[in-house]
Formats: sequence, structure tokens, C-alpha cells
Amino acid sequence: MSLQSPVLEIDPLLDDRKTRIVVCCGSGGVGKTTTAAALGVRAAERGRTAVVLTIDPARRLAQSMGLTELDNTPREVAGIDRSAGGSLHAMMLDMKRTFDEVVVQHSDPERARAILENPFYQSLSAGFAGTQEYMAMEKLGQLRAQDAWDLIIVDTPPSRSALDFLDAPKRLGSFLDGRFIKLLMAPAKVGGRAGVKFLNIGMSMMTGTLSKVMGAGLLRDVQTFVAAMDTMFGGFRTRADATYRLLQAPGTAFLVVAAPERDALREAAYFVERLADEDMPLAGLVLNRVHGSGAAQLTAERALAAAEALEDYVAERAAESEAEGTDGSTVDGAGAHSGAEGEENLAGGGIVDQRAGHDDSRQDLPAGTDDSERLAAGLLRLHAERMQVVARERRTRDRFVSVHPEVPMVDVTALPGDVHDLEGLRAIGQELAEGQPAAA
Repeated sequence: MSLQSPVLEIDPLLDDRKTRIVVCCGSGGVGKTTTAAALGVRAAERGRTAVVLTIDPARRLAQSMGLTELDNTPREVAGIDRSAGGSLHAMMLDMKRTFDEVVVQHSDPERARAILENPFYQSLSAGFAGTQEYMAMEKLGQLRAQDAWDLIIVDTPPSRSALDFLDAPKRLGSFLDGRFIKLLMAPAKVGGRAGVKFLNIGMSMMTGTLSKVMGAGLLRDVQTFVAAMDTMFGGFRTRADATYRLLQAPGTAFLVVAAPERDALREAAYFVERLADEDMPLAGLVLNRVHGSGAAQLTAERALAAAEALEDYVAERAAESEAEGTDGSTVDGAGAHSGAEGEENLAGGGIVDQRAGHDDSRQDLPAGTDDSERLAAGLLRLHAERMQVVARERRTRDRFVSVHPEVPMVDVTALPGDVHDLEGLRAIGQELAEGQPAAA
């Protein structure tokens, strides 16, 4: 018997006009992007003006929304039922372009050009650890400030750890506000010739050492970048802190998405605990790709036993037929058996009715009987494997529920293939709205 957990009610969450941000988070490969898109479609068709911010570069998601591409600009999704007054836009985070927009927005044209052309900035904006997560929060802040949508659904970046989404912005902010950066900025901030002369002596010693470690070219790029970014460093930390507070606000809801697998649910448990530590509002957990069976009353053990019995029966039949074929009888052209004197002549499809004791009584066997029994045995084995998967997923799920019994949950049934159109997203949304809690 599975452990009970509260039901995660999706429709009331989406219908509540006080809900302004829904963040779908979790480890990679659990269906966060599809869940976020399905929530967006359902919210829009229930009257919300929604936008989905995704980080998934897969083209199939854009195609499922009827878009030829997704980029850093929100694009309206056609085919949405707007009878309730809602609409849906979608966009994919372009990390470098978002960083460029921040630079242009918060600096004068000359300084912006110097920053954008700097090699160190180009490396930082394209792949520095934490940049993607920081820019996702930066874009979230921009969308919220525009106030063009009453619901923003965020698909968090696919990270090694789900916790990176919360940690990385702080790490990037700490880097930009760190001692090393401040030391490199110091010459521009020291006034007076004496101070500059004294600092230059120390800086010459330090830069000489750093040049040997980093290379003179890289150090020069970093110093140029830091000098140009001087007025912006405080803004990075300020905006990161503001967005962090926005995530803690009552109008935000976190949905942890997981698959019924040990590693994914362990990551989900860590995230649930971290959200509680950070005072961030957890709406519940979406358990994605859950397997079930329409014949759950037939256990794996019984199905395996039945399959083995059928296979044994077929094997015995085959052995008997082989034995009969080697008893010295022959078959004539008409298909009748000609043997020793007094032996019953039987048609090819008949056998002696041994139970009744009458040699002249015959039973006709249906054609392909053995094939049908082999097929039935194979299906029973497949059912047994499915029930073993169901049992394993239930045990994994029960371990999570035993530790976090207060977390509302909803199941989404595993689909036979990928979602590739709006109808598929609607089906997922329906599952989210009607799915039962993680207990059966």
C-alpha cells in the first residue's frame, strides 16, 4: 500500500490572479520544459495572459507550439483557444544577447561598445559558470517589469544540480563584487598623485605576478573590462538581489518536477529542503512519466507463473508431435495416415479422443494454436516487466513521501512518444489538472 500525499491542484494555482510567476525546477531530463509549456497552454486557455521563458534549445518545443523558432523575444503562440480571453507567448533565453542588453541598457554608448568588444567579456557572457542561471533571473526581472503578462512561467536551466539555479546568481554577483575585481578597479578609484604613485608600486608588483600566471594579454583584457564595467558592478548585485526577493514573494510558486527514479527524486528532495531554507513558496511536486497498468490486479508473480505454464505446455505439445512423427507412420498424398493393420486412419488435423476412449472420435485443432499461446506468454512477460517497473517506482516514490509527507504531488502518466503539437501539450495539461497524488 503506497503512502498518501496531498493533491497538487494545478487549475486553482493557474486561475489565481495573485499567482504571477511559476518556476519549474528540477534535475535535467525529467520533462521540465514540456511541463512548463503545458502549463502555459492550459493557463492561456483558462484566461491568463501568459509567457513561457524556456532555456531548452530543442526545436521540437518550438514546433509543438507552432513556431518556426524561439529566440530572446517573446513570440505569440497561434492556435490557442482565446475564448476565455487569454493568450500565450513563448521565448527561449539567449544568454549572451541578454547580457548584451544589460550592458547597453545600463551604460553609455561608448562604454557599452568597449565592453561588448572586450575579449574577456565575450568569454564571460558566453560561458562563465553561473552566467546562464543569472541571465535567466535577469530576463525574469525584465519580463516582470514590463508587466505585459499576468503570468510568467519559467523553465529553469538544465544544470548538473537543481540547486545551481539558486546558487549561481549569487556566485556571479560575488565574483563581480569580489576582492580580486575590486583590486583591479582600485587604480581608477584612488585620488591624488601620492595615492596613485603608492598604489602603482603595489599594482606593478601584483600585475607582474599575475601576468606570469594569467598571461599579459588576458590580464590586460580583464583590467580593461573591469575599468569599463566599473559603474555596473553594483547594479548586477542589486538586480540579482531584487529578483531573488521576487522569487520569495507570495505571488511566486515553485513546482519541482521529477521522474519516479531514485536520482531525480533525491535531487527533488534536496530542492524542496533548499526552498524551505530560503523561504521560497513551494506549490508542490510534479511526478512526471509515471508508469501504470490497466490490469494492475494481475501481479508480476502471477503473470510470470502463467507465462511459464503456457511455455511449458507449448514445449510438451511440440515434444509429443515430434515423437508421433518418428513412430514409423507415413502420410499419403490425400493427407491420411497409413500404418500397420488395424491402425485408425485419421485426417491430418485430427487426434484420437483418448479421454472418451473412442478411436473413431476426432477433435480438430485450430490452426496456429501454438503461435497464439506463445504470443500470450510473451504478453504476460511484458505485463510482468511493467508491473515490476510500477512497483519499483512506487517504492521510490514512497521513500520521498515518507520524508516529505506535506508536499502536494500530482502524477503525469508516461507517454509512448514525444509531445510534438499543441494537442499533446493540452493532454499533458489535462493530466496535470486531473492527476492523482503520488499514491495508488
